Amino acid sequence: MRFPSSLSSHSTQLVKKRTRMKVFAFVLIFCVSFISTTTSFEAKQQDPELPQCLHLCKQQQAYSETEKRECREMCKKYIEEKHQRQRLGEVERESGDENPYVFEEKHFSTVMKSDHGEVQILQRFNHSLLKGIENFRLSVLVGNPRAFFSPAHWDAETVIFVAQGKGSISLVRPEKRESINIKCGDILHIPSGTTVYLINRDDNEKLIIIKLLHPVSTPGVVETFFGVGKESFFKAFSGELLEAAFKTQCSRVEKMFEGAGDSILEASEEQIRALSHHEEGGIWPFSESKGTINLFEQKPLKSNDYGELREVSPKEHRQLQDINIALAFINVTKGGMENPFYNSKSINIGVVNRGAGYLEMACPHLSSHSSSGGAPISYRKVNAHVKQGTVYIVPPDHPVIIVASKDQNLELVVFQINARDNKRFSLAGKNNIWKQLEKEAKELAFGRPSREVDQVAGKEDEDWFMKGPSQIPQDGAYIRMRTE
Repeated sequence: MRFPSSLSSHSTQLVKKRTRMKVFAFVLIFCVSFISTTTSFEAKQQDPELPQCLHLCKQQQAYSETEKRECREMCKKYIEEKHQRQRLGEVERESGDENPYVFEEKHFSTVMKSDHGEVQILQRFNHSLLKGIENFRLSVLVGNPRAFFSPAHWDAETVIFVAQGKGSISLVRPEKRESINIKCGDILHIPSGTTVYLINRDDNEKLIIIKLLHPVSTPGVVETFFGVGKESFFKAFSGELLEAAFKTQCSRVEKMFEGAGDSILEASEEQIRALSHHEEGGIWPFSESKGTINLFEQKPLKSNDYGELREVSPKEHRQLQDINIALAFINVTKGGMENPFYNSKSINIGVVNRGAGYLEMACPHLSSHSSSGGAPISYRKVNAHVKQGTVYIVPPDHPVIIVASKDQNLELVVFQINARDNKRFSLAGKNNIWKQLEKEAKELAFGRPSREVDQVAGKEDEDWFMKGPSQIPQDGAYIRMRTE
């Protein structure tokens, strides 16, 4: 039986279209297999599949101009759909089995080390969920008793916190040197480019300093420049220029700046006395400077039998105003907990100074349903057991609960970025936000009489710190998000 001519013509067009689709499918398969061998550098510049797909469309000699144009449009559509799929799965691919908000010892690398001390730096905050702090770095300096750290400068605005011990630090600027005796709890802002040297002036205790750095040159990259030592930057200059600059033979200049070799050395008792004769926390000989401010000497903002909170804000400390950073010290008594709360503006970088504990946080970004996608909002539990040296991140507006272990206090040092005008909103305890709702609002929102709401939301008499759970959850490992 023969088909009518119109159907025959339609059938012929359908065969051609199917043929074109097969060819186009081959083109895409070829593109994918070819691009899988390209380098990550090329992938960063532009999706390499698109130009390859467009090129293959152009090379199809059997195609008319219209068919080639359709092929190019299909290439673009394929790439757009691919990128959309990637965006939907971005968090899952980045997170893997790792918690993007918690960092342990394995995430640190050593940038300087000798028999007398070391400096470690935390990996970059390069996860998509941490873009608000991607240009900050966290570093820890540990100096053994009588350790001396040679003069150096770095391209970053820096806030230091003395977590343990006592020392003396000198800041050298053009025509000015500030020398400060520092002790546990002291906070100091060091402007970018300032030449710094310091000493542990104790014979027995280690000096531990936690540094938050904000690079000013390359985002997220901190470069340290040593003037003296085996890695002196003067080695990068030609001999003729060094001789002209110092009016001294080049070999002598180079040998002098090689110094003692290591950047971390041991000082004698006499040298320690000479380098630490300044007033505690004061400036010598430039008394007009403000010096340090001690976090432990601040009046507690919150305090009871279950813990205490102390804070230094930009409003109170002029050195922190320009960089808009606050520091807080939280000591949760063993068996106690910090009530659920969130910050309105600040991004918190917490460091466990001593002890151990557990934290949980509600995160919408790790949920399979994000508020930005138009789907119903849900939240993912981010949880982790923390110990000395653990670093954790709490973004703005993310509710979080922090608990101390039953056998030791949990001491936290918290750097608060974007701290100006930040507010803490308590979600439980004596002064929680639910108590401020009108009776009618409670009944409408909770769907029950307001007295029942008050029986739950108003039951706890303690403010901010309270008795913790009878047992800390043991499923502290981060569970990878699964998408349907």
